[in-house]
Amino acid sequence: MRSPTVTTKLQQIAEQAARDPDRVFWRLAHLIDEDFLREAYRLTSQSRAAGIDGVTAERYAEHLEENLRGLHERLRSGRYQAAPVERVWIEKEDGGRRPSGKPAFEDKIVQRAVAMLLEAIDEQDFSNSSYGFRRGRSPHEALHELREQCMREGMGWIVDADVSGYFDSIDRARLREVLRKRVNDGRIWRLIGKWLRAGVMEEGVLTHPETGVVQGGVISPVLANIFLHDVLDEWFEREVRPRPKGRCFLIRFADGTPVQA
Repeated sequence: MRSPTVTTKLQQIAEQAARDPDRVFWRLAHLIDEDFLREAYRLTSQSRAAGIDGVTAERYAEHLEENLRGLHERLRSGRYQAAPVERVWIEKEDGGRRPSGKPAFEDKIVQRAVAMLLEAIDEQDFSNSSYGFRRGRSPHEALHELREQCMREGMGWIVDADVSGYFDSIDRARLREVLRKRVNDGRIWRLIGKWLRAGVMEEGVLTHPETGVVQGGVISPVLANIFLHDVLDEWFEREVRPRPKGRCFLIRFADGTPVQA
């Protein structure tokens, strides 16, 4: 059952963000209390797959309230530490493989909590042409809108571009610049930094990539979407749309796994 308290908090943040597009949010982390973590837990996928610590969703639920109290205390005191993500490889239809990851279940809960806060703000900024990794939107809807606009405006050309290896190649310094335009809460930043620096475990070897966001992380699609909104969607409106003599528009979508609750 959805928490009315958490819903109210998120609605208030969304309303503030919508009213003032230039507002920077400096205090968000204090909103992540036990009730907020409980709601994040409810929205986190209860997959049977365990992360590197071996803790499954089922096992975590056996002492849920005790676990959430302990997690909140570690977050409040700064003792929370992120675990490395176990990397797995998924076969693609074209015969290739793409990397994915299995974060620790507790990390997924905290990432979901932070994602809820970021989404409440940035959903007010996103373009209607953006369909990538957004709740309630899908690639099918993006393709339908593409077809409708082409027919309505008599478009004769479609340029199809794919961002290859996007999650692994995001520049973290630029990502921080983009995120700080709306969120500059030090505690939120430390959490994101812990996830980015936690590393990737593959076949017993721990590595620490210097670029990108972790594949499989709950927070990663949100960060990736915010980044693309700034460097692609807004760039297109500012630099590209005014230049052609004819009409043009951008539709952006993600053809990978949709955002999971």
